[in-house]
Amino acid sequence: MSFIRDMFMDKKKEIVLFSSTAIALYGYDQGMMSLVNTNYDYLSTMGIAEEDPLVGIIVSVFYIGCAVGSVLASLLADKAGRKPSIFVCLAVTALGNLLMFISGLGYQKGAMTIMFFGRVIMGLGAGGIDSVIPVYSSELNEEGGRGKAMAQEFQANIFGLNMAFAINLAVTNALGKGNQWAWRIPIICMQIYPVLLLSFIYRLPETPRWFVSHDRKEDAKAALADIYGEDEAKGKLEDLVKASEEESASSVGYSDMIFPSGNSFHPTMVTVMGQVNQALTGYGAISVYGPQIFELLGFGTSTSEFLTQGNYVSYFCLMTLAWILIDRVGRRILMISGAAALTVSFLILTVFAGLASNSEKLNIPNLAVSVPGTVVLYIATGMFGIGWLSQIWVIPTEIFPSTSRAQGAAISVVIWGLANFAVTLLTPIGFNNLKYWLFLVFAVTNLFAMWWTWIYSPETGGRSFEDNQRFFEDAKESGTWSVRKVDNGEYSHMPRSEKEDGANGESAPLLGNR
Repeated sequence: MSFIRDMFMDKKKEIVLFSSTAIALYGYDQGMMSLVNTNYDYLSTMGIAEEDPLVGIIVSVFYIGCAVGSVLASLLADKAGRKPSIFVCLAVTALGNLLMFISGLGYQKGAMTIMFFGRVIMGLGAGGIDSVIPVYSSELNEEGGRGKAMAQEFQANIFGLNMAFAINLAVTNALGKGNQWAWRIPIICMQIYPVLLLSFIYRLPETPRWFVSHDRKEDAKAALADIYGEDEAKGKLEDLVKASEEESASSVGYSDMIFPSGNSFHPTMVTVMGQVNQALTGYGAISVYGPQIFELLGFGTSTSEFLTQGNYVSYFCLMTLAWILIDRVGRRILMISGAAALTVSFLILTVFAGLASNSEKLNIPNLAVSVPGTVVLYIATGMFGIGWLSQIWVIPTEIFPSTSRAQGAAISVVIWGLANFAVTLLTPIGFNNLKYWLFLVFAVTNLFAMWWTWIYSPETGGRSFEDNQRFFEDAKESGTWSVRKVDNGEYSHMPRSEKEDGANGESAPLLGNR
């Protein structure tokens, strides 16, 4: 019985499970819209053609909602607490999803308007969740690799993507592309996530760090005891109070983060460019428009859909390597290696897709190019997961002080939303006009992402919060943002020594900034 209690009643495990399930919301949306976009009844109900740019606009307005929702949620998280903010975001997500489900149900006039509203409202909630959950998780993570915890949560994101696409694929094959329930069922099934999380959130604590920052020490002590037990609570509370006193004199606002003259402009730009470069890897296109990409490689519609599901399953499995490597190899080297691998992959895909499109003229068997092209696409997807998926989310939680961590996470989601809005909006237009040459565009954008990361992105793994913030102070004194020119390039790699002052910086308790 004690084993079962440890597995299912341990508060730290409950926090990780809750955070992972919340992050899976976004993955579900990606998998859900992939086949909704090609459902004949959906297109007819919305009054659009399959190659109409409105297909991409309906998908992409979700990210505009995410951008706005992240800012609103971060303000609420700082004012009312992390838990209330998460609760509101989950409720808003559920409402937006319900509006999507009922759009055109028994009527057609105004269906697209309701779908637009549903996408935006759901984005407001999902963006808030993606903004607050990483902060909530990091502030409650006692010790061990921060990157590993985040990578595991984003592996759950891929689980959500797999779940949505599998449901979509099953009902599409059972009911056909002309049946309205083949696209409505996958949409309403998403309600499982917010309803489950809303029914479970009461069991979780507010973060002790937030309590201390609002001078609620007794509540902070009770939360610490709930997570770590009475014996450890007192010592951790003292660490939190000390850290809060040290940071209280250095309040940071959005103006300090978004204007070049602000003290936190440099870490903000690292955050912004991390999200921009992740969008430039092109994976947003692959995840949302996977079936269309396999069709470019020469496969039929049905085969393309099953291959997309296989790609997502492979993606989920390969994400295991992400949380194994991220705290051993570091964030920076994985991002650089991932961008390099994606550059090569997209160059190869350009060639294979070009051959597939001209196979009859060149008298080349379809399978001779479509099969190796599929293998390359599977590898590219895995390399994105290993190199980019979780890194750009964990870095903002490591480079900002507690006084601006929620704002930093919000800015990260805003840029993520705007960048993905652009990518998902332009991708169908690119497919319709550039065809396989779109892969060459992604090869170039990955090359840029690799270059920028090599020059300007510091290695934040293996270091305490204070060490990472010290990099930006030293960069200011050195008058350069080039990582290899600050502190003799010390931040271009993981720390050479695992221990500093008798403790591993990466493993130091997140609740206790020293």
